[in-house]
Amino acid sequence: MHGRSQLPVFVLVVLDVLLAFSCAELSEFFRFGSNSIEQYRIITIQGLLVVMCSFLLGVYDSWRGRHLGERILKVWLAWVISFVVLVAFMVMTKITESYSRLWIGTWILTSITLAVTIRIGLYLALVRVRKRGHNVKQVLVIGSGRNFSNVVEEFSHHNALGFRVKTVVEHTTKEATLIELEKLIDSGQHFDECWLCLPLKEGTLVQPVLYVLRHQTMDIRFMPGLRDLPLLNYKATPIGEYYSLDISCSPMQGHNWILKRIEDVVVSTIILIGITPVLAAVALAVKLSSPGPILFKQKRHGADGKPIKVYKFRSMKVHQENKGTVTQATKGDSRITPVGAFIRRTSLDELPQFINVLQGRMSIVGPRPHALAHNEYYKDLVQSYMQRHKIKPGITGLAQVRGFRGETETVDKMARRVECDLEYINNWSVGFDLKIIFMTVFKGFVNPNAY
Repeated sequence: MHGRSQLPVFVLVVLDVLLAFSCAELSEFFRFGSNSIEQYRIITIQGLLVVMCSFLLGVYDSWRGRHLGERILKVWLAWVISFVVLVAFMVMTKITESYSRLWIGTWILTSITLAVTIRIGLYLALVRVRKRGHNVKQVLVIGSGRNFSNVVEEFSHHNALGFRVKTVVEHTTKEATLIELEKLIDSGQHFDECWLCLPLKEGTLVQPVLYVLRHQTMDIRFMPGLRDLPLLNYKATPIGEYYSLDISCSPMQGHNWILKRIEDVVVSTIILIGITPVLAAVALAVKLSSPGPILFKQKRHGADGKPIKVYKFRSMKVHQENKGTVTQATKGDSRITPVGAFIRRTSLDELPQFINVLQGRMSIVGPRPHALAHNEYYKDLVQSYMQRHKIKPGITGLAQVRGFRGETETVDKMARRVECDLEYINNWSVGFDLKIIFMTVFKGFVNPNAY
């Protein structure tokens, strides 16, 4: 049985609005009070806000083919943003004193918890349904090569993504493939989708296949095995009447840029407030350990390769470098002060970069900024090296939590670091950022390669 059905959007909208009202009522029950007209106005505003945020973040888009973590994160984010906007509205209109903080806090907690729990429950129920063969789209796969084999293997059985390979046409020659496809269509078999899993060099087959399928209503997708390319965002962009595969483009466009900036401002502000005593203590220790400034300022490449000034706590004695050269710190480097050795091992020297984040020069998560001289040296030695500058540099990154930090005395070490940076750019999401931040807390600060 093929399945195209999904929960209608209006049902999910009504569900979210009802959830906002029911959780508010439940919170009021725990508060032992009575609702007023003013409270219902606030609840109505919040319900509209969460629906609007859900539309903007794609919460109501089809979940078919998407992983649970990605979708749940969007649900969580939509509710969090809606409450942040609501509280900001209440503060600006000076009506916060009219409402119980306990009631608002309980309302926020129960709403977000239930919203996420209900979505997980719906997803798991759908998984069980699909394992029984219902609500699954039947797919015709045409292709050859590694990507073709992987797709056939992954989607040949019942799975939570909602697609199942029904028939496979392995591409050998253009003529043989088209003849087999025509016989298949003439047999009257039904397919919901057709996937063309062809290498890019076989792209000339796409147009003849479209002609053979011209009378079919199935969805047709081209999956050319783009993971084989070193940097790709898996996105098709319409340009006039043409569509382009974005082989090397920044993911920080449109609402992604806004989400990333909100994430940076909120997280860096919270962290800076929390680490103020640590900043003061480190600044004092640096000042007393050796003569010179507390902060070390150095030009690095930022987004689009533009020079930016990056802050760090000074960890070395004041010294003079030859113009145009930057000597990386090595193990037992005599330039490093005792205090500097400690703050480098523990990454405390990086803390002033949270100020850079608020300035908009850096992000919390992203490729680490390298010295200008290092960029000039490695850009011709490491493939796609400069592509790491398509987004803002970060305080932490995927390379750092995987242990690729510190001295890069070989080209191979730098190449492995760049591979992590490009993987991060390819797969960027707010959820990926939060995962890296979480991993940094537990394994990214102290590292034997940091000296």
